[in-house]
Amino acid sequence: MKRFSDKTALVIGAGTAGGGWGNGKAIAAQFAREGAKVVCFDLDATLAEEAAQTIRDEGFDAVGIGGNATSSEDVKAAVDRAVSEYGGLDLLANNVGIVVPGDVVSLSEEDFDKVFAVNLKSCFLSMKHAIPEMLKRGGGAIVNVSSISSIRYLGKNYVGYYSSKAAMNHMTRVTAAEYAARQVRVNAVLPGLMDTPMARASAQRNWGATPEKMEELWKERAERVPMQWLGDAWDIARAAAFLASDEARFITGQTLTVDGGMTLGC
Repeated sequence: MKRFSDKTALVIGAGTAGGGWGNGKAIAAQFAREGAKVVCFDLDATLAEEAAQTIRDEGFDAVGIGGNATSSEDVKAAVDRAVSEYGGLDLLANNVGIVVPGDVVSLSEEDFDKVFAVNLKSCFLSMKHAIPEMLKRGGGAIVNVSSISSIRYLGKNYVGYYSSKAAMNHMTRVTAAEYAARQVRVNAVLPGLMDTPMARASAQRNWGATPEKMEELWKERAERVPMQWLGDAWDIARAAAFLASDEARFITGQTLTVDGGMTLGC
């Protein structure tokens, strides 16, 4: 399918630490495979370029750019690069997120502020700078990557992550309402329990999971999902591509849950 022919996309958080396919890298590749020219943006410039090179190796057009998603200057530079490189901007995907364990008592103020800056301010800044360029093209589509933890308690003391993603959902709805008449659609994808490099790294860092116990842990993780298996980055990429495409032209301000049915039983 070539749903994005003649369109330019900016993917915030396109790099994948540790190799493999993370949500952002898969979204960037999916957009490219469907015809978009893609700007891959990541805190790690090497990972951003790696994602872009993977796309170019498949015969598509992409550039990588490093920058901090919490910096207005850096995000604007990425938007400007899309405009200067490809003539405008039509699609935006926000895939930035960090987890710092803690409840409202144990989580430090510094970590709370950091989580909200990375998870929410980055979304605010990217839309702030991208939407004016989309308006010049007559409209556009934005997909924010949230989480099912924004609507359900999942048993982990991640109050900063849960709260920031819940705020992202409402920022998505508010922005969708404010720009609907100008043909900028804004939706969110809510991943469930996924098998991605970031999820595995988080399990090791926050749960103390050793590589030897990872498969056992992942089996237990899959058993929590009604479908009895874990989604991967391509499930999120395909959902994002649908929401960004003209097939979803009458859909805005929505949160699409991609979780194998997990939230049905919560």
